[in-house]
Amino acid sequence: MKYNSANDIVRNSPIINGYLKPFVKWAGGKGQLLSALRAVYPPRIGEDITKYAEPFVGGGAVLFDILSSYELEAVFISDINAELINAYLSIRDNGESLIELLEKYEKEFLPLDKENRKVYYYSKRDRYNQLMSSELDLESAALFIFLNKTCFNGLYRVNSKGLFNVPMGAYKNPTICDSTNLRNISNALKGMAIVCADYRESKDFIDAKTFVYFDPPYRPLNSTSTFTSYTEQGFDDQAQKELAEYLSELNLKGAKVALSNSDPKNVNPEDNFFDELYADYKIKRIEASRMINSKVSGRGKISELLITNF
Repeated sequence: MKYNSANDIVRNSPIINGYLKPFVKWAGGKGQLLSALRAVYPPRIGEDITKYAEPFVGGGAVLFDILSSYELEAVFISDINAELINAYLSIRDNGESLIELLEKYEKEFLPLDKENRKVYYYSKRDRYNQLMSSELDLESAALFIFLNKTCFNGLYRVNSKGLFNVPMGAYKNPTICDSTNLRNISNALKGMAIVCADYRESKDFIDAKTFVYFDPPYRPLNSTSTFTSYTEQGFDDQAQKELAEYLSELNLKGAKVALSNSDPKNVNPEDNFFDELYADYKIKRIEASRMINSKVSGRGKISELLITNF
């Protein structure tokens, strides 16, 4: 699968499309935190700051909020999840064809009773897993979105063989195809750098005119935490330190940088890992809710960190 490089993209027209929202539910999604995040967006976005980068884009809640609110000259997004990036690219480049497929799935799935929905869901899951082992394409993207809308709790999870293994959810009337939102997103993504890559690939794109938001895999709060289970590769403390070093490089470039992460003090008031790692930055603690967890006891209010260099 071919992806555009960061150097390919310079927008010829401003991005402004009205309200946009994520097209999938994603672990760690920032929709519930937008009001807190907006409070720390750097001033003069769309004026002195004309570029935006989000190297761990995930479901894109912050991306779509930025695109809905500001006129920008260039945007870069990336993620290491190839299936997710395939969906972004398909929406951007083949939006109408993707909508046709999703409308077909919706019309076929919704009228079914529970047992026949299971048959339909697992046949689509099997087909998706077949496509994952080959070249990703438009059908893969449509199935990716369909499964997200109909699987248990909107989880994205793969087994040791790399196969999607989330069971069907119990939604009565899920919206599988939000055609209006998908068309808005397709228009907003036109001309944008969309890359399946490590976060460091953003380096050449970012300069003093760029606002960068990082939402990396969170540091687990305990040894049994599944809060970062949507990443196969994991993101240990060494990886967190390497990311902090990368932020220091961007800081020297003059970029405006913001980063979210878990707050270790939720479970250990003496754990100063992030307070020490980002001692030269501003650290704000905000209240969030854990929504994606297989156990109700694992959900609820929790403190998260919002770290900025401005």
